[in-house]
Amino acid sequence: MHLLTDRQGLPLGAVLSAGQRHESAFFVDLMDEVLVPQPRGRPRKRPEAIAGDRAYDADWIRQWCADKGIESAIPVRENMRDGPGRPPTCDDRRYRDRNTVERCVGHLKERRRLVMPIRG
Repeated sequence: MHLLTDRQGLPLGAVLSAGQRHESAFFVDLMDEVLVPQPRGRPRKRPEAIAGDRAYDADWIRQWCADKGIESAIPVRENMRDGPGRPPTCDDRRYRDRNTVERCVGHLKERRRLVMPIRG
């Protein structure tokens, strides 16, 4: 299960996939599921920023976020950068909140049953 939560740990979107597939392959599908609640009106489809682990360290993911105006806090994988230029930076303040996803997953695992709506 690929999960996206808000800063408080409430799920905003989820995608189910086969266990052997890499999680970055489902990044766009997961982002398409996002519904950010608003105090008034309809929910937004894009968050202001995302924080992902090193598995999401890919140039195409960073470019996708930049094209959509989403700030990304994704650390660079060790020993993976060759070529010219400076490696991308990661906002440590935003990245610190990434553990809310891990806590949400732990909370969901404690439940015996999980219901997900299927959108078609």
